Amino acid sequence: MSKVAQYQLDEYYYHYPAVASVVTSHADGKNNAMAVAWHTAISRKSPIYGVAISPKRFTHGLIVASGEFVVNFVPWEKRELVAKVGGCSGSEVEKFLAFGIVTASGKVVQAPVLADAYAAYECRVMERRAMGDHDLFMGSIVALHWDKEALSKDSMLDPGQAHPVLYLGGDYYATAKGNVLLDRAALAKGTAGPMR
Repeated sequence: MSKVAQYQLDEYYYHYPAVASVVTSHADGKNNAMAVAWHTAISRKSPIYGVAISPKRFTHGLIVASGEFVVNFVPWEKRELVAKVGGCSGSEVEKFLAFGIVTASGKVVQAPVLADAYAAYECRVMERRAMGDHDLFMGSIVALHWDKEALSKDSMLDPGQAHPVLYLGGDYYATAKGNVLLDRAALAKGTAGPMR
């Protein structure tokens, strides 16, 4: 394999694919939805989830004002929604009306939960840190939503039932196909097979 070293970075997409999420927010009577690929679990006990959002984004201001957000994970069938909410600003477009987004009320926070999400995390901001050109919002997960049909018996995403939207960088998206879950121990031994 031939590798290239680069020292001046404008854009870099080599860590993708990543699951694309839709982060919803609410403040001052306004709702917004934005596509976010830069998000991660930070802690299991206590459950903490983080999202990185540029201060230039409308969502950023809503999260700062309200101190809460929801991370929604949507299936491949809703990929157009991810692209649409990622392609315009909530300061110019009322996305829920413009795109016919169906929501449910959060159980704890005011930000809406997407009805089509196979999983959603309601979060309250614990801390915000400036990290380069983005702020990392670390949210305590205060409520979970999930679709039982999208999960395996071990409460993991079943890729045979829910195909997540994967962000490749730029304006490109994909999904994973197949429904084989590989056991870590079997992979380590070189005898990979489906999990039971």
